[in-house]
Amino acid sequence: MFHSSPDCGLRGAPLIVGVDEAGRGPLAGPVVAAAVVLCKPAPGGLDDSKKLSAKRRSQLEPQIRARCAWGLAVVEPDEIDRINIFQATMLAMTLAVGRLVEALGCEPSQVLIDGNMTPHGRHRDWRWAQARPIVGGDGKEKSIGAASILAKEHRDRLMRAAAQAHPHYGWDRNMGYGTAEHLAALRRHGPTPLHRRSFAPVAQVDMFAGEAA
Repeated sequence: MFHSSPDCGLRGAPLIVGVDEAGRGPLAGPVVAAAVVLCKPAPGGLDDSKKLSAKRRSQLEPQIRARCAWGLAVVEPDEIDRINIFQATMLAMTLAVGRLVEALGCEPSQVLIDGNMTPHGRHRDWRWAQARPIVGGDGKEKSIGAASILAKEHRDRLMRAAAQAHPHYGWDRNMGYGTAEHLAALRRHGPTPLHRRSFAPVAQVDMFAGEAA
């Protein structure tokens, strides 16, 4: 998924892309990455999505989608299990930036990524050497903050929809994280196709189920 805003006013200015992901730690659901180029003026109040209220995120997300250029990528649980969560995160970021660049039709001057490392040299399809990791970047760089909002809001919607199909686990409240409610339901009902079977709490339930059989 991507969006290119024709009135971004980017021509002649350095093209700065902000990148962030959501869903690296949960036991269930995908990991989602977003890449954003801010338009001028940028939506007001951008910040780390974790510092914003759910109401404020829901207000900012449509503004970012409508006024900025962005790309989104989703890597599903089976792929996370196949390549591991670190590589899945690198893949999601690579896909998100690639979709944004394709939509814009030009290459970025710099790619700013939340965290302490980038996909440069860690994923074969990453081609942007000018990538820079920024610890706490979602609260320091507005483009990364915008990416964090898009990634979290999109993933939260996916988990709320998944909760309707799998109501026992409380995903509409815990978004797939290993809360006490989620762990108790996992032990009681077992894992679903959306659970990450390579993650220890899920793997342990699988193991015990196999022993019981």
